[in-house]
This record gives sequence, C-alpha cells and structure tokens, in this order.
Amino acid sequence: MKKTNAATGGKLLGLYLHIPFCVKKCAYCDFYSITDASLKADYTAALIRDIKAYGERCSGYTVDTVYIGGGTPTCLGAGYLSEILQAVGACFAIAENAEITVECNPESTDQAVLEAMHKHGVNRLSFGVQAAHDTELKRIGRIHDFAQAQAAVELARQCGFANISLDLMYGLPDQTQAQFLDSVTQCLTLNPQHLSCYGLKLEPATPMGRENPVLPDDDTQADTYLAMCRLLGRNGFEHYEISNFAKPGFRSRHNFKYWDLSDYLGLGPGAHSFLNGRRFAFARDIRAYISGESIPQDEEEVSDFRRQGEYLMVRLRTSDGADMHDLENRYHVSTAPYEQVFRMLEKHGLAAHEGTRWYLTEQGFLVSNSIINAVVEAGE
Repeated sequence: MKKTNAATGGKLLGLYLHIPFCVKKCAYCDFYSITDASLKADYTAALIRDIKAYGERCSGYTVDTVYIGGGTPTCLGAGYLSEILQAVGACFAIAENAEITVECNPESTDQAVLEAMHKHGVNRLSFGVQAAHDTELKRIGRIHDFAQAQAAVELARQCGFANISLDLMYGLPDQTQAQFLDSVTQCLTLNPQHLSCYGLKLEPATPMGRENPVLPDDDTQADTYLAMCRLLGRNGFEHYEISNFAKPGFRSRHNFKYWDLSDYLGLGPGAHSFLNGRRFAFARDIRAYISGESIPQDEEEVSDFRRQGEYLMVRLRTSDGADMHDLENRYHVSTAPYEQVFRMLEKHGLAAHEGTRWYLTEQGFLVSNSIINAVVEAGE
C-alpha cells in the first residue's frame, strides 16, 4: 500500500471497509453478512468503484487508520483482498504510520492470505477466537476449533505480523467463570498485543436469540468481568475501554475514531460514516450495493447539542473518560450539571476524576449504560 508524508492541512480520516461474506453465519451474529460466495467478484469490483469515488471526494484527508471488517474478510481470499488493498493505496493518501487492520477467522486465514496482507501494508490483525474450548465454540456456531486459532496466530507471527488482537466472549450458555478465565489464560499464551472481551448479547433476529438459551445471571457475569479485568491487569494489559485491553502502545487507533467523534468513512452494505459533521450509512443490501442503487441513507447533520451528548456517551466508554474543560471548549456549555452527577457517582465508587477529567471505574463500567444515560440527561 502506497503511503505518504504529504501534509493535508491536518485533516485525518479513518477508513472502514465492510466485507459481508462468511462461510457460515454464527448463531449469535447480527452483523450484516451473507454466505453466497458467487457474489465475491462483483462485490469486490463494486467496493473498488466506491473506493475510487470516495477517494476523490476525500482528497483533502490523510487516512491514518484503515479497518477491514465483516463478515469475514479473510474468506475473500488473497486475490480479492490484494485488489482492495491496492485500490485503497492508489486512491487515498495513506499516512506513513497508518494502522491497517484486517479481521480474520482462523479457518480462512492461510499463508497465501497472510502473505498478501503483509505485502500490501496490513500491520494489525484481529482474530475472532471467541473461546478456547471447542464445546463452547460449537455451541455458538463457530466453525473453527481452538487448535486452528492457535495455528493461525502462529502462522501470522511467522509471516511478520507483530500486532495481533484476539476476540473473546463471556456469558455463554452454561459457561462458568473458571471456564472463561481458562480461555483468557490459554489465549494469553499466544502473546496477543490486544484483547477484545465481550459479553454475549442475544439479538432477537438471530438463531440464538430465537432459541433464547439460559445465560449466566447478571451477578455471575459481573463477577466474571471483574475477575477478567484483574487477570489481564496482572498480565500487563491496560483496560482502556469497557471491552478492550491492550499492552502499552497497542490500543486500537481506529476504534478511537469512534470514541473521539473523529471523521471516519465506511464503505459497503451496512457501513456507517461520520464525515464533516454528517452521519450516513449504506443499506444492508449487497445486491443494491453491487448495482450502484444503494446510496448513503439516513443522512443527517449532527447538531452541537446532540454531539455534546454523543461525546459523553462514547468518551465514558473509555478509561480516559470525559474532560470537562474539553467538553466546555468544544460545545460552549456549562459542565456543572454533569459534574454534579459525577460527584454522586464518585461517592458510590462508580466514577473518579483527575483534575477536570472524569472517568468510570471498573465497577462503573458494569452499569455503564444507566450511568451514561444519567449523565447525558443531566444536560438536557
């Protein structure tokens, strides 16, 4: 991927590309994806069409993060992935130090795919491992086993990748705290630089959502979460966002675009953008996207008032929290109502502060949704 040191007036952009293909749809997944492999060639051509078009529209930006997600990007294969990465490098100004991530599933990550990604500038991989126990993987509809995950990560190291993230899930049906912590411990032996650990959420439209299995209760999941935080802390990981942990220097720069309300562009069906103060998204319809009939939908201008609430919502998901001085400067509002709520939360051990910066504790992260709603409502 061609990179540049050219100045563009300081305007930075995160680029997200959605690859909506999976070999098999997982039982819990609500992301937009399909299993019809016959559309891969046409979709790749359509995505490159939009990469070219939006590359021209965003000529004033330098792209400093690229994230290729899905779906399962690696199931596209080395050829199509190479075409997409080459198009990105040709059509956008890519920063010399850009973070370029591709999501990978163990069963579709072979040497050809890894070598192609490395050749074209990918420098960060995110593996969907989810669990270290094969019975749990089968229960949630994954088609790899843990041995495949171990082999894929090792092969990635051999191909030159030094920044690897692993996804794990807790709160699975019949899962005990000991089982999940064992998954974390086994994943730590793979020496990841980053871990994303999510609680299973049953979405009504998914097979698991319709099945509605019994999950560990809230107290059990809370205890598991806090035990996980302690385990990862002892192993040198920073807990920098509710679900994300990183070794020093390896936080996800692309995800921070979302948490900082920075500009990002999403291409592909179901992909969202926030660009020049406007939000828009493509419909979750691959055939309409391929034909060019899918134009960005739900376009709206985000007012300062609404953005102020969004700022608090996303910033309070991070360990950095929300700086009241920054909030005041950005949106010209009084921070007194928010600080009143934070002081109350502090008394209960749910929030803390350093100077003008307020952040949630790990106990606060457990009930973050209700806390964030209360903070945002204080300014309304």
